Amino acid sequence: MQKRIGQSIISLRKKKGWSQSDLARACNKDRQALEKLENGKVNPTLYTLYEVAQALEVELAELIKF
Repeated sequence: MQKRIGQSIISLRKKKGWSQSDLARACNKDRQALEKLENGKVNPTLYTLYEVAQALEVELAELIKF
């Protein structure tokens, strides 16, 4: 599940033309934390996913749909 969420984040980020650093700045995270999230190496909290969704201007459900 973590890898699927990470792939969803990567896809949405690339649609916006953003780098990891761009997204990290937009959601007040450091780039390394975002990299781990995208690679499925961490188990994100619901609030972290909410912050990323807000930064990407999508609904939270879009991040976690499979």
